[in-house]
Amino acid sequence: MTTQEHDASVYESVRESSEFQELKRRFRAWTFPMTVAFLVWYLLYVVMSGWARGFMATKVLGDINVGLIFGLLQFVSTFLIAWAYARHAEKKLDPIADKLRHEVEEKTK
Repeated sequence: MTTQEHDASVYESVRESSEFQELKRRFRAWTFPMTVAFLVWYLLYVVMSGWARGFMATKVLGDINVGLIFGLLQFVSTFLIAWAYARHAEKKLDPIADKLRHEVEEKTK
């Protein structure tokens, strides 16, 4: 058996393992809903900027209006999502990924 065949069989066995399936499930269970939520939030901002100009132009404090606040909240939400994903990955994904990595390293030595 060549090295390439050996490596491929190792990775195929990992891909079929229950741990890897759980890793994919946990990743998708967090990522897909968060992606949908962020896209809805972003599209709400875009749609309101185009069709609710009066509301978006409402002054809140001095020259600061609702549109400016919504725009700044886009940046805030992006950083919050990145922070939340890092925490999720550290707690839920990394332990499984580390275990799988060690298994693969042992099998390919």
